[in-house]
Amino acid sequence: MLSSIGVPGLILILIIALVIFGPSKLPEIGKAFGSSLKEFKKATGDIMSDEDKADNKDKNQ
Repeated sequence: MLSSIGVPGLILILIIALVIFGPSKLPEIGKAFGSSLKEFKKATGDIMSDEDKADNKDKNQ
């Protein structure tokens, strides 16, 4: 998904975010986004490992 945006698109998004939120809020927003993404990846990994465990349990029975 991000590969189709390209560098000019990312620069435009950054400029728009800078205008909307201002330079003081941008690091806070980035930190919040990063921690949300980390939690999402962790939850996704937990779900996938639970499914793998359930599949292995079904195969063993």
